[in-house]
Amino acid sequence: MTLLHGYWRSGTSYRLRIAMNFKGLDYDQVPVNLKAGDQRGDAYRALNPQGLVPLLEIDGARLIQSPAILEYLEETHPEPPLLPGTPAERARIRAYAAVIGCDIHPIQNLRILQYLRTGFGQDGDGVTAWCQRWIGDGFAALEKMAEADNRAGPYLWGPQPTLADVYLVPQMYNARRFGLALDAFPRLVAADEAARAHPAFEAARPENQPDAPEDER
Repeated sequence: MTLLHGYWRSGTSYRLRIAMNFKGLDYDQVPVNLKAGDQRGDAYRALNPQGLVPLLEIDGARLIQSPAILEYLEETHPEPPLLPGTPAERARIRAYAAVIGCDIHPIQNLRILQYLRTGFGQDGDGVTAWCQRWIGDGFAALEKMAEADNRAGPYLWGPQPTLADVYLVPQMYNARRFGLALDAFPRLVAADEAARAHPAFEAARPENQPDAPEDER
């Protein structure tokens, strides 16, 4: 049995749901309520000492950190590919993913935002401004990258979804959640719209998860 420990609105959990759906993998979800602090409990830390989601139990292994898990899935279930093309093209796709996974997402996830409130006394407006600033800066770079690559679409890297879209769609969800204006990023908006229409992405939407609150569905 494959078990995905995650949270309905976690961007990293969202990435894994997309990838596993895209590759046609069956899995059961084990909710970890980040708002309630489940990730800090002894039971979960015994599985993942870092106390973060996601955690994937698959093939007799316990895997953490979504970039590592996504690479594992690509190696063990290469069809359909999320990293197609030449080595140079795959490096470029990974670069799109890394802009989000390394430079945008980590500084606006839940534990960072909680510390902005408790450690620096920021109110809701201050936290929102923080998120808008760093998502906006990262999206500006991604938009320039997409302009330079000039792929035909409809997805970020061409006619089929890739790892770039797996990272983009959850980050676009967060951008909308924090009220970031997206008019300056037409290529990102178009790729996000195309990807969200794909069944693998639709099934992975936060609102479609079993642990999503009723008023969010």
